[in-house]
Amino acid sequence: MGSPPVTSLTDTYASRAEPTTRPIAVWLLACAGMVFAMAVIGAITRLTESGLSMVEWKPLIGILPPLSEGEWQRVFDLYRQTPEFRVYNAWMDLEGFKRIFFWEWFHRLWGQLIGFVFLLPFLWFLARGRVSRDLAPQLAGLFLLGGLQGVIGWFMVKSGLVDAPHVSHYRLALHLGTAILIYAALIRVALGILDPAPLAGWRPEAAGLRRVARWALGLAAVTIVWGAFVAGIRAGFAYNTFPLMAGHVVPPEVWNLSPWWLNAFENTAAVQFLHRALALATGAVVLVLAARVWAARLPGRAGRVALLLGGMVVVQIALGIATLLSVVAIPVAAAHQGGALVVVGLLVWLIYELKPVR
Repeated sequence: MGSPPVTSLTDTYASRAEPTTRPIAVWLLACAGMVFAMAVIGAITRLTESGLSMVEWKPLIGILPPLSEGEWQRVFDLYRQTPEFRVYNAWMDLEGFKRIFFWEWFHRLWGQLIGFVFLLPFLWFLARGRVSRDLAPQLAGLFLLGGLQGVIGWFMVKSGLVDAPHVSHYRLALHLGTAILIYAALIRVALGILDPAPLAGWRPEAAGLRRVARWALGLAAVTIVWGAFVAGIRAGFAYNTFPLMAGHVVPPEVWNLSPWWLNAFENTAAVQFLHRALALATGAVVLVLAARVWAARLPGRAGRVALLLGGMVVVQIALGIATLLSVVAIPVAAAHQGGALVVVGLLVWLIYELKPVR
């Protein structure tokens, strides 16, 4: 496919976003920003060991925290029946409970606020006839996915309320993965509204670069899943050196569990090693991709997005190393989780900029 005539490029620039649909894109990007904040709040909730402090699931009704001493005592008594309290926090009094309760309550409150911020403008845009027939199912699907995420969150919390004093790291990975899927989808739909025909797509080499970018996004997603495993089994509190792990490139403990394949998912040494290896592989692929896109001198924004992506993946790897060396300091670890979403967002943006024009 050859380059389009100059008049076509001019027309493409002139009609990138209709005035009636631009507010929809801005609203979706605002929702994506709230999902980003939600992921960081979720990281802080996990890192402060606050995630199991609320043992009841009361959508809408549970927006308000306990407002009386009697209600505080009631929810504290419920928490005292959990495995986490019995195993780790039997020393805790009501004041200590209030401190950990805040982050889980705020995490759930923020999730419900996202639902309102999405639903109410969606209904308003529908009523005003601003939503096209093609866009309406996408927006409805995003709302349903957000509702499912709330259910997944409770499904995750329940795993730590019965026998184990912690949530299942598999359910934690599912919860984080769904959040990132929602975040990426919001960005992708918004981009489709803001710029229906990205200029880089006119060039034939964009297709090959787009395939590489998709592989990079898939590799980043797998890396994030193993990062959730690291967090879920607290593997970040072990082997706090870099680049070696207790003096080894591959520590011998990676094969401690039987059957052998279980090590990749539940062995502290193996899970952390795999996360390290995946992160470095993702970084290498992204840097090569960014260099190739920049060197291609494509029209539009692809080169600048690639440059941002390359810089961000270096920052993200540095944050990962700092999280490890600091023995999971909360501000650094929360920034590391936020950095993962920035990398995903930039990859989604780059893939869209390389979209072929039909």
